[in-house]
Amino acid sequence: MNITCTALIKPSVCLLKIDGCPPYPCSDCGYFDPNKYISSRWEVDGYKWEIRFYPTLTRADGYYDMALELVFLGEARGNEVTANLSCRLVDPSGIRQPSAEEISPSKLFQHPLDSSGKFTIMTRYNADSSGYLSKNGSVSVECTITVFKDPEAIPMPSSDLPKDLGELLQSGDGADVTFIVSGESLTAHKNILAARSPVFKAEFFGQMKEKSSRCIEIKEMEAAVFKAMLRFIYTDMVPELDEKQETATAMAQHLLVAADRYGLDRLKVICARKLARVIEPGTAATTLAVAEQHNCSQLKEKCIEFIVGASPEVLDAILATEGFKSLEASSPSVLTELFKASHAGRIKK
Repeated sequence: MNITCTALIKPSVCLLKIDGCPPYPCSDCGYFDPNKYISSRWEVDGYKWEIRFYPTLTRADGYYDMALELVFLGEARGNEVTANLSCRLVDPSGIRQPSAEEISPSKLFQHPLDSSGKFTIMTRYNADSSGYLSKNGSVSVECTITVFKDPEAIPMPSSDLPKDLGELLQSGDGADVTFIVSGESLTAHKNILAARSPVFKAEFFGQMKEKSSRCIEIKEMEAAVFKAMLRFIYTDMVPELDEKQETATAMAQHLLVAADRYGLDRLKVICARKLARVIEPGTAATTLAVAEQHNCSQLKEKCIEFIVGASPEVLDAILATEGFKSLEASSPSVLTELFKASHAGRIKK
């Protein structure tokens, strides 16, 4: 039995012509070794492969198949390479159409002689009766080795989604709702707002009166805060929190309130973390009030720790702020917690 290999169209496709296949097994044909094969080697995408052709592979039911096997001959670049083998019988004369394509399962190859496993291209009986296997034992097989590229080797462009959505917000193209905030008009897109905020979703697509409204007035919020919240909804970024500390702290306090109002949990946590890092005498009381009113337990603990642990001079400065006076009026229970924490601290000392 001998084999010739001819490249077709591209290096990964070749035509195998096998001559001298043993005749179809029968009672007077003698014994056929089911593991006997003839092979051809070639290189695809820098990897060396061997295709093994089995003319008489024995099946469990005693019949015979013509089968193929893809064998890896080298070491994989990196950890592994994924490939498969597809094949079909062809008639060199062109009289018959090619047989149905058979494809081996895609497999990870890592080491030399890793194999796809044997897979049937056609039974010997069908190959013989259909004429693909000639009377003199010749058969032609068109084979394609497909090497799948490592996804990590393909450069991945960075996502432009935040940038694109930010530009959409800024341009107002396709906007279908206008907010009036502190006398300023701000346009947006209902679908985007609803996808990010359960409150906006209820307003626009629930039973609330704003469902059909194209113009909504927002009360008790500054325009700059609402703008920052919209920018976060579209881009998942809050550049306002990177400004000077005093400005950023005030914005973080207002944005935390807005985030709680509109169900933006991620924004709420971002603001709480920012405030926890910048607690100082002038803002400790106002931040504590915000934390108490909007259920930010960790931020509240940080504020209480700061106040209780302050020196007498710093504590006097905190007690003199308008924020502390407001805290006394709005959240007297917090004063009780401060007293208890201070008392516990003295006992430990």
